This record gives sequence, C-alpha cells and structure tokens, in this order.
Amino acid sequence: MTYLHLKNITKSFGNFVANDNISISIAAGSVHAILGENGAGKTTLMNILSGLYQPDSGQIYLEDKPIKISSPGVAINYGIGMIHQHFMLVPTLTVTENIILGNSGKFNLNLNTKSAEISAMAKAYNLEIPVSSKVADLPIGIQQRVEILKVLYRQAKILILDEPTAVLTPAEVHSLLNILRKLAANNHTIIFISHKLEEVMNICDTVTILRRGKVIDTIKTSATTTHKLAEMMVGREVNLVSNKIAAKKGKIILEVKNIEVKNDRGLSTVNNLSFQLHSGEILGVAGVDGNGQRELADAINGLRFVEKGNIEFVDNLKVGYIPEDRQKMGLIMNFSIARNLILKLFRFLPFCRYGFLQSGAINNHGKKAIEKFDIRASHPQLKVNQLSGGNQQKIILARELSGKPTLIVAMQPTRGLDIGATEYVQQALLAQKQQGAAILYISTELEEVMAMSDRIAIIYEGKFVDILDAATATVEEIGLLMTSGKKQLIP
Repeated sequence: MTYLHLKNITKSFGNFVANDNISISIAAGSVHAILGENGAGKTTLMNILSGLYQPDSGQIYLEDKPIKISSPGVAINYGIGMIHQHFMLVPTLTVTENIILGNSGKFNLNLNTKSAEISAMAKAYNLEIPVSSKVADLPIGIQQRVEILKVLYRQAKILILDEPTAVLTPAEVHSLLNILRKLAANNHTIIFISHKLEEVMNICDTVTILRRGKVIDTIKTSATTTHKLAEMMVGREVNLVSNKIAAKKGKIILEVKNIEVKNDRGLSTVNNLSFQLHSGEILGVAGVDGNGQRELADAINGLRFVEKGNIEFVDNLKVGYIPEDRQKMGLIMNFSIARNLILKLFRFLPFCRYGFLQSGAINNHGKKAIEKFDIRASHPQLKVNQLSGGNQQKIILARELSGKPTLIVAMQPTRGLDIGATEYVQQALLAQKQQGAAILYISTELEEVMAMSDRIAIIYEGKFVDILDAATATVEEIGLLMTSGKKQLIP
C-alpha cells in the first residue's frame, strides 16, 4: 500500500530544472532507494520532502492526504526525518543533549530522566549507545546511531538516509543495514540514498532511478541487477577498473622513512611509518578512517610538519594532490571554475602579466578543461558551488593532472560520487599510472582499494602493519589487519 506519494514534483533554479515532473510512490514499511548520478536531482527532491525547499509545482501525499511541508519542523510533525551524510551533531555535547536539543521548551531539564528514557529507546531499537558520552569521543558508526535516534525520538516514521555508509567500516555497514531492516520490519519507511549498488541490492525492496532530473524507472530489486542499475543511472555501459594493467615499476619516486606526524590536537597519529613508491604503480592505503591517513597525506604534500624521520622525493618532482574534502580543501566554492583551475598557476604566464590576472587566458584555459575533463557546466565563469559533487571533483582532477604530475596523492578520491563519476576518476588515475606516475591511493572503500592498487598497505594506529600484493590479498585478510593490526585474531 502506498504510504507516501510524490506527484509531478518540479523544482527549478533559474534556467536549471533540478526536478522535472517527478512522481514516486513509496510503500509503508519498505526500504526504497533513490539512485542517480551527482546532479540527477536526488538531494533537491529530498530537501523538498524534508521541508528545506518548496516545489514550484506538484503535490505530496501522505496516506492519500495532500500535505504541504513548509519547513523541517513541519516535516518532523508529519513524521519525516532526514539523516544527512554530514552529521548534524554538536561534538562537545553528550549523546542525550544532542538528541533532545531543540526539542523541549522547558527551562529545567532532568537529564538523568532523559538519559534513562533515551537509553531504553536505544535498547528497544537495538541501537545501544553510551548516552552520557560526548559525541566527540564516539566512533563514526556510533555517531550515526545518535543521528538515527534523534529522528526516532521525534516520532519519525519516514527516515531519509543520505549516503549513510560513506564513512563507515565494513562491520559498521553490516550493523547499520541490520538496524534498517529491523526498523522497516517495525513499519518504519526508509528512503535510502546511496551510490553503493551492492548495498542497495542487499537492503532495498524497490529502487527509483533519476537521471538529469527525471524518473527513468522504478523497479523491484528482485527484478534487476547492479549492472542494469548502473546503466540506467548513467545512460550507457559502465566500466569500473576492468582494464587495469599490471604495474611497470620504475625508479623510486617517493621514500618515506620512519616518520612521525601529529594531528591538530598534538597527538602522534603517524608513528614510525616507512614505505617506498615507484613510478608506474599504485600503492593503495586501506584502513579505518582516523588511523593517520589524513596526516600522512598532508605530510607528503608539505601541509603538516614531520616530527621525526624523512620524506625523500625524486628530483624535479611534480605533485598532484586530490584532497579528502573537495569543498573545504580542494576548491574555493565562491570562485568560478576558471579561477579554481589556476589556483596553483595564477602568478605565472599566461594567466598573470605584470601582476594582473589575464581574464582571456584564464577563460580559454577553463573552456579547454571543461571539454577535456567532461565537466558538466555551461561556461567557465560558473561558480563551483553551483555544480554537483562529481563535477567539482573533475575540476580538481583537471587542475592536478594537467601538469603531468610525477606523484599523485589521491585521498578518498571517489567519496560521495555516483558510479559514473567514480568510473571517470578511476580511469583518469589509471591513465596517469600508464604514463608513469606514482600514485598513493588512500581510501576507506576496501573493494575500491583492492581493485585499483598494485600493492596494498594496511594502516593501523598510524603504522603500515603490512604491505600486500593486491592480486593475492583477500578481503578477510585485509579486514582483520584494518581492525586489529593482526592477520588473525587470537581466540
């Protein structure tokens, strides 16, 4: 039975139509996936459903009754709660304080009573959490449980999850999917937005595919495959790392010797770490997020001080850096595409002459990059904050790869990207490898690291506990090293 129905929803931003006459029916107690490339209209549609945007036309029905969702507060009153990809938590507050924040008009709160109430609710939903702990002290997977409990505490019956597994370990993903199944079994309705097609097939009952703002199809997962879903999303055959060639290792490009690096809080997060990286190979780094990957990448790129040890490069090294957070570290969001493309070159000819930026040369460079790197934008003066995540990542690739780098440090290069953009990023990096570049490929996506890499270094508590041949390494072997630092657990 249809519980939620979106009928003929249309939303435009200027001349751009984000949602084009979209109609979707969602059954009560189901897990319904919304799939599509970056920029397909998923986020806009969910922002309409959660009250952040208003549609230009169309109607939302809940239990066959027309409703108007004018704000997030109204959405939660209708039992609709959204769990965002980037958690909306206050790190310095406890779990209980985060869950009740903004939900009570009383001046005198009995936190002990609230904590007991939330603890009981968490146990009932199999979402056990330490309710008195500060959020900053909790692992990412537990923080996500807090987000889910926030909306359940507000009596939400419809839960929208946006890329819920993007930063979780395999064990945390397994736990989350079990929780979602139990919620659906208890008649909660789950809207699941993800780029991970295996997860969609595993957890979802029904899938709606969007492409360029329109519904392409709605289909039962039992009647389709990941391959068919990928084709419907991008409108063509998709090729993910099927043409990887064996490494032709050349000279040593980068040698890291016993380095120690501290994080922003002054704690040593990279400890006595050593490795060599050769031209023409991809060294993948696999590990649970927060084991020193960010500090290692920053140190190699000269962004963080090396306390001990040495980092040695080949002479005349050109480095390309794809940072972990494209919006905070990779781009200046209010700058145009053209200006973001010259962030490393703005002082040099032909982009600068006698201290003045040359707009003609900058725009011409932008036009060529848009065409060469398939950036979906009408002109180079468009601000990057108006583009999808996939196109933002292509701008970074265009800037970092155009200089033919000798060494590329790619930190979470496909995080949050759809399957088409992921394919583009992977193929671009493989092409650089074929041209002789040395690539350090850092990702928490284990299957991706295994597919892309020639060797795989497993990082645990700031050290490489092993470096394996990607051709013979197994998921189980790497998974144990990632979570325990050992190849097998002692019973």
